Amino acid sequence: MKSLTEFKYILQNKKKRKRTAWKEVFIFLFPGLAGVAVFVLLPFSDVIRRSFSMTVTGEWSGIRNYDMVLNNQAFMLAAKNTLRFIGICLPLLIMISLFLAYRMSKSKYMRLLKSTYLLPMAIPAAAVVLIWKLLFDKQGILNGIWERLGGQTIDYMGTGAAFWVLVISYIWKNLGYTIVLWLAGIMGIPRGIIEAAEVDGAGEWTCFFRIILPNLKPTLYAITILSFLNSFKVFREAYLVAGSYPQESMYLLQHLFNNWFLNLEMDKMAAAAVLTAGVLLVFILLLQILWDRKEDET
Repeated sequence: MKSLTEFKYILQNKKKRKRTAWKEVFIFLFPGLAGVAVFVLLPFSDVIRRSFSMTVTGEWSGIRNYDMVLNNQAFMLAAKNTLRFIGICLPLLIMISLFLAYRMSKSKYMRLLKSTYLLPMAIPAAAVVLIWKLLFDKQGILNGIWERLGGQTIDYMGTGAAFWVLVISYIWKNLGYTIVLWLAGIMGIPRGIIEAAEVDGAGEWTCFFRIILPNLKPTLYAITILSFLNSFKVFREAYLVAGSYPQESMYLLQHLFNNWFLNLEMDKMAAAAVLTAGVLLVFILLLQILWDRKEDET
């Protein structure tokens, strides 16, 4: 039997180890937390303050700025186009990349194909814009082919087709990166589970829907969040191609913020930024809740 002094000594050692562990965790996380606080939280808190004040005088204006933003036609158009863009691009990107990743996982040329799909990410935005103009301009390659087939010239960037050009550009740019993430998840599934199911008579698609897909839920969550955030980066190409005021179907929130910034309309821009951040936070929290529920069910 251990004496009372031995128990006290053991407890003291445990407390010391816990304090040491917490100190190490704090030291490890402090640089990152300090960077987030200085470069994200403090500036955004100032944006929140500005959203309730006038730009010139700095006087308190209450919800006046938010009322101006919500009744602004340009904001409503940009918000609608952005939501439409995300709602179309995310499902398309996730499904196409998952299908291609699954087929690639069975190919002996997987490494070569993976490198090929990653090439679009290495292409600078200026080069992507040049490709856009070569393909979709009135005198571009697609219109040249279409005219030879007897069709009429299509103004891709001046009609509603500009939106779908933007969708194609986003999927082409992010497809390779998303495929690599899916491949990492697929290759992490133990091969023995699939082989056991095949021995029991399960077909290829049965294994995919019953074994592979359920095991890819963590990967699906990460890909959805990353693809959602990357959808806001398509503004670079859209701006370089069509400028500050593109065809209205591809007029996004980033165009609106850029134009307000050039006009020094900081009050409206601050209020719109807070509203956008709130929507993003709600979306991520709802996705997390939905994910947790599915985890509990399984």
